[in-house]
Amino acid sequence: MRSVGVEEEYLLVDDEGVPAPRAPQALAAGGDPVLPGGPEEVADADGPGGELEAELKQQQLETSTPPCADLETLAGELREGRARAGRAAGRAGARAVALATSPQPFASTVTPEPRYREMSRLFGLTAREQLTCGCHVHVAVDSPDEGVAAIDRIGVWLPVLLALSSNSPFWRGEETHYASYRAQVWNRWPTSGPTQPFGSVAAYRAAVDRLVATGTALDEGMVYFDARLSARYPTVEVRVADVCLDLEDAVLLAALARGLVETAVRDAAAGATAPDVRLELRRAASWRASRSGMREDLLSPTTFRPVPAADAVAALLAHTQGALADAGDLERVTDRVAQLVDRGTGADTQRRWRADGLPALVERAALRTLA
Repeated sequence: MRSVGVEEEYLLVDDEGVPAPRAPQALAAGGDPVLPGGPEEVADADGPGGELEAELKQQQLETSTPPCADLETLAGELREGRARAGRAAGRAGARAVALATSPQPFASTVTPEPRYREMSRLFGLTAREQLTCGCHVHVAVDSPDEGVAAIDRIGVWLPVLLALSSNSPFWRGEETHYASYRAQVWNRWPTSGPTQPFGSVAAYRAAVDRLVATGTALDEGMVYFDARLSARYPTVEVRVADVCLDLEDAVLLAALARGLVETAVRDAAAGATAPDVRLELRRAASWRASRSGMREDLLSPTTFRPVPAADAVAALLAHTQGALADAGDLERVTDRVAQLVDRGTGADTQRRWRADGLPALVERAALRTLA
């Protein structure tokens, strides 16, 4: 069984629900160092829930779980990670909240680290406005060759994961009419988004090296593909999702990402070629998922024609059924998907809460984050 781990990013907010630059104080109060943020520089975890890490902005914290073999262990690690972030934020006079964008207007503050300062200088307003929180899933692979084979085959399915995770309908106090506006903001980076099949590790490495050589990425850590080979771990890193309001939705994402990678590796071993879909269609599917979430049509991952969101999810479940069953995840995933299709995503929950005002929305989200 492939191990799986999850990184979650959270907003730090004050009593009015406004993002607050409290990460340095929270990290110090939590007993964790302020981490420089380079792709290789990670502190060892001290106890369950993984380490706390600084992010691009001082209004953010990140946690990461260790590799987990089963979903129940992963859920426990995520729960403790959220609790740990909440405790550290509380000692700094803030709250940690799993929202992928801030519903409230904000002014963001770059973490005082040379790499982040250079990103801010080079990318201007794109970097200054980049206060978004994602959920990154790491799925273990046996080799880079296996990893690239998986990346080439899972890309057409990733917009469905984005739709399922959508949790950012508001931006700077406004209704965006997107379920995941984080995806729109995030895709301003020149190296972000979907990719076409690479075909080999050599081709993947050449693409990354050429991107870095252009100067539009400072280093490999800034190659923000929707799915990439991790620079730190022997994993495929699926980066397409919003941070989830509900912890169990993050577990669902991890299970589906693992199922996709395992299915892709099996297909590659059986000689199946990667889907030959033009990049323009892949980008359209990603945009549609960002816009629609689970409440309007998505593009079918097989035909790239509009279909009800529930049908796209059903196709994903059918595609990964064997891998999910072999991992013991099928029942849990099927049940959670049914709940999510029925009640909606974090974006739908936020819109229901909006009637009570934005500060109340953020307050309820903070409580749900630790529920």
